[in-house]
Amino acid sequence: MKAEGNTGDGASLETREYKGLLYDFYGELLTEHQKKIYEDAIFNDLSLSEIAGEQGISRQGVHDIIKRCDKLLLDYENTLHLVDKFDKIKSKIYEINRLTDDESIRRLSNEIIEEL
Repeated sequence: MKAEGNTGDGASLETREYKGLLYDFYGELLTEHQKKIYEDAIFNDLSLSEIAGEQGISRQGVHDIIKRCDKLLLDYENTLHLVDKFDKIKSKIYEINRLTDDESIRRLSNEIIEEL
């Protein structure tokens, strides 16, 4: 998975969404310092220079931390598969919702999707 945002490689919205899911599932496993830099780069769309200035480190240091976080989050997913399982469950619920004419089942499936 390539880094994105202002990290200089122009990743797609799909990549950004996937990174967001990885972070939602595994972000708490990062250090506070890693989380701050990753959030600023990926979610707040700050440039490497802006983050470097805030953190008192070099742009290269920021870049390295973002890449390290990307690798850690992807490694967690490759081991635990929580995002993949989440996507599969969500797809199956949407399929149930699509196939049924029963309003109570649709209502329940919509509640489950909202809870995910």
